[in-house]
Amino acid sequence: MEIRGIRRECLDTLRAVGQSQHPREFVAVLRETDGIIEEFDLAPGTVVTDRSAGFSPEMLPLDVHTAGSAHSHPNGVLRPSDADLRFFGRMGSYHLIFGPPYGADDWRAFRRDGTPVALEVIE
Repeated sequence: MEIRGIRRECLDTLRAVGQSQHPREFVAVLRETDGIIEEFDLAPGTVVTDRSAGFSPEMLPLDVHTAGSAHSHPNGVLRPSDADLRFFGRMGSYHLIFGPPYGADDWRAFRRDGTPVALEVIE
């Protein structure tokens, strides 16, 4: 599935979640409709610290609209860690990372292999 963009409302809410959880990480599962990321779910059983956030994908219901994941890096490094890359391979094709101060430009999108990708923000 090719993701073309993300709805501004979804993006803004993810940024707000990152800011509200700071200095702890958050993690969410992205859902798409017709190639547009429009929704997310906070995963049940998520374990969160100031250095990591994780959950077991087996806790999620099967969903053909899962696009990938979103999480924060409270340290402000907006690129995937080795642990992120291992997780990305298990969880969809597109992954967002958010960081402080969680403004309009404080996020990046990546493919499963960690390659940066541009996503259109759709009003």
